[in-house]
Amino acid sequence: MFVVDTNVLLYAADESSKFHAPCRRLLEGLRTGPIPWFLTWGISYEFLRVATHPRVYPQPWSASEAYAFLQALLRSPSACLLVPTVRHAEVLAASLADVPEARGNLLRDLHIAVVVREHGVSRLITRERDFYRFGYRDVVDPLWVERLG
Repeated sequence: MFVVDTNVLLYAADESSKFHAPCRRLLEGLRTGPIPWFLTWGISYEFLRVATHPRVYPQPWSASEAYAFLQALLRSPSACLLVPTVRHAEVLAASLADVPEARGNLLRDLHIAVVVREHGVSRLITRERDFYRFGYRDVVDPLWVERLG
């Protein structure tokens, strides 16, 4: 079981990205395969924010287009959204103790890591290097997934 991070979704959606092909293949394989995989609402909203941002993309998607992309992924029988549990505050406190330098943009990643930790999911597929700060996460670069088999 694993979580797919925002940047993998963005690369898969952006045909001009040099990482498009491997990320798109990865998502297509997940979408049609039997292995359980997850997103969070935080990842989903971050995808919507970036995919529709005119400073990021010369021709950003509309919110409806970006949401349709997410819906197609979430229609997969093996996909699920992770949400905070009643343990969220407890796991957040422990995570802040583990990463006391967390501030600013790192808190977005911390939120994802906390939700993932709450559910006992052991792997995060991302190109975001900040996740390596959270020692309890197994971080996998999507460009290596195909090579790992």
